[in-house]
Amino acid sequence: MAAEQQTALRGELLHKEPMARHTSWRVGGPADCYYRPADIDDLAAFLQQLPLDEPLTWMGLGSNLLVRDGGIRGTVIATSGLLNDLSREQGQRLRAEAGVSCAKLARFAAREGLTGAEFFAGIPGTVGGALAMNAGAFGGETWPLVVGVETLDRYGQRHVRSAAEYTVAYRSVKGPAEEWFVAATLQLANGDIEAAQRRIKALLAKRGATQPTTQPSCGSVFRNPQGGHAAQLIEQCGLKGKCIGGACVSEKHANFIINTGAATARNIEGLIEEVAATVLRECGVSLVREVHIIGEAG
Repeated sequence: MAAEQQTALRGELLHKEPMARHTSWRVGGPADCYYRPADIDDLAAFLQQLPLDEPLTWMGLGSNLLVRDGGIRGTVIATSGLLNDLSREQGQRLRAEAGVSCAKLARFAAREGLTGAEFFAGIPGTVGGALAMNAGAFGGETWPLVVGVETLDRYGQRHVRSAAEYTVAYRSVKGPAEEWFVAATLQLANGDIEAAQRRIKALLAKRGATQPTTQPSCGSVFRNPQGGHAAQLIEQCGLKGKCIGGACVSEKHANFIINTGAATARNIEGLIEEVAATVLRECGVSLVREVHIIGEAG
């Protein structure tokens, strides 16, 4: 790959990197190339040096992602813990880069005496992923807070865009093609520091009590259907505890599939398909996946 011969790059380029090391399900075959940029400028330089036909996959914490056992062709760009600048802007605004964890954003906003971001504590991902899918938890969603975003395109060119340039719906965001989020500016409100911290603590306690947070999962597998809850439908079909290989529907929350230790991506994908087929057959509801499935079968 031409990019690895360029000495100006400051990030880390890995080859045949097992994606099981980087996904919250702890499964997934190797990526051809895996790039950890030093910062946004370094990432822009990297993109400028890539062939335009190089397949690109952007990845945060890997918490809403199932990578198949055959791995990913092309290059994976890792943002988690790398594009991690988080700062207070003028007034009640925050700027967060794509690799900042949602939980870190929630805590930072609370310490700054700002309210409205507490729900982010319940999202097991990064700001980049939250922007890409309008992630939400506990009644809150990402995009109602977004004032503007910064993106990079395939040519490594940086763009600053307003929230009005995107069409946003439940777990869906559509905007300019071939651009990826690298930062966002959020509008919050003044609030009480201790009250915000108490709310975060309560939300985390609720999450721990109702979700299998100590076991490898992707978070919610399916979107909630209009007027209902995917977990209730799955439980209604008697699927709690249903397993294929090492992948099992959680006994704690039916919309979570956990890796009990030896699951393959094929096990997990097979269980996702079986759950969806059963709910459609028995309840007449077609569940829509929230998790993204990528890569090649092993």
